[in-house]
Amino acid sequence: MFEGFEELQLEANGTNINLVKGGSGPPILMLHGYPQTHAMWNKIAPRLAEDFTVVCPDLRGYGDSAKVEGDPEHMNYSKRVMAQDQVDVMKQLGFDQFFLVGHDRGGRVSHRLTKDHPESVLKLVTLDIIPTRTMFQIVDKDFATNTYHWFFLIQPFDFPEKVIGANPEFYAGRGFARVKDADKVFTPEALADYLRCFNDPGTIHAVCEDYRAGASIDLVHDDADFDQKINCPMLAMWSSTG
Repeated sequence: MFEGFEELQLEANGTNINLVKGGSGPPILMLHGYPQTHAMWNKIAPRLAEDFTVVCPDLRGYGDSAKVEGDPEHMNYSKRVMAQDQVDVMKQLGFDQFFLVGHDRGGRVSHRLTKDHPESVLKLVTLDIIPTRTMFQIVDKDFATNTYHWFFLIQPFDFPEKVIGANPEFYAGRGFARVKDADKVFTPEALADYLRCFNDPGTIHAVCEDYRAGASIDLVHDDADFDQKINCPMLAMWSSTG
């Protein structure tokens, strides 16, 4: 999927992060969403690599990155910790500053990274995401119905882990099937990678912890610096079909 890219495993922030890297030029870090992996960028990254050094990691717990155990405060999957992973990765690759793109969960990590490490981010792009703090404030019946996984995944360990683990391919597959024109959105190779990784109990636990953090410690961090503005140029993008 990433012809000409190299695959690396780097130790960062006390864990191990899997990534692909290719191209040359200014560095751009691209963070995927749920329940995906770095493979989501397979159509875009090779084109960007004509002008940029493109780095596409798996977030901690996702893809082939290490599966860190959760903790009672869900700090291990807080967006602050996940952002630090990526700053450490980029520094190891020789980049103190970079362009940043985040989709879905990666957008949340990108937002926190830009706030915690403003000196690192040249420009920020977020795709298909709204702030977690706002999301919980505006939720209604229709929103909850459409995004049911939010409220399922935040349930205490190990209820969602066991339910998903009984048939992970069915659970993840149903989620992908809900996407409009799914057969055009997901390449067969990328979809196979998502399903392969989601069959790992460690990934299932990591996903749940990611969402639990979003409903707990991430909100604490968001409240603490709510008035702090992002000080780099930012582009927010979304799909016309949702």
